[in-house]
Parts: sequence; structure tokens; C-alpha cells
Amino acid sequence: MRTTIELKPEHRSRLLTIPARRGEKGFSSVLGEPVESYLGSEAERERRRQKALELRGALRREEATGSPKRLLPCGPAGDDCSGH
Repeated sequence: MRTTIELKPEHRSRLLTIPARRGEKGFSSVLGEPVESYLGSEAERERRRQKALELRGALRREEATGSPKRLLPCGPAGDDCSGH
């Protein structure tokens, strides 16, 4: 698919050296690489966001705030150490 993008002349010039070294013509494949990378990272970011949303409400308020007294058992039998 064809599209038009605005490039600085110095960027275009430098971009054209990459496919020339590879024996390719034009820089579509060169520009396709960062586009693929960006789209892949966006998909991964969305996957992590969805996973985080699925976990909403899975922790009690005390667990979510990271209160060490509530998260870690203190005694050998996992006794509550809130008095320590």
C-alpha cells in the first residue's frame, strides 16, 4: 500500500543508505521494521493492561496498599504480628 510521509532531507538520505547496503531498492522494508516493532509493543502493552484490569478487585485493600504486617506472616505458624 502506498502512503506519503514527510521526511527531512537528511533523514531520507540516511535512510536510503540502509537498503543500498542490503542490495534493496527503496526504504519501505527499512521503515517497516520499526513499524512492526512499535505495533508489537503496543499489542503487548494492551495485553498487560487487560491482564491488570482482570485483576481489579482481586486484592484486599490492605494487600493492595502493601502493608508489610498484613502481607508477611511473622511467627512460625504464620501468626499475625500486628502487635509487634
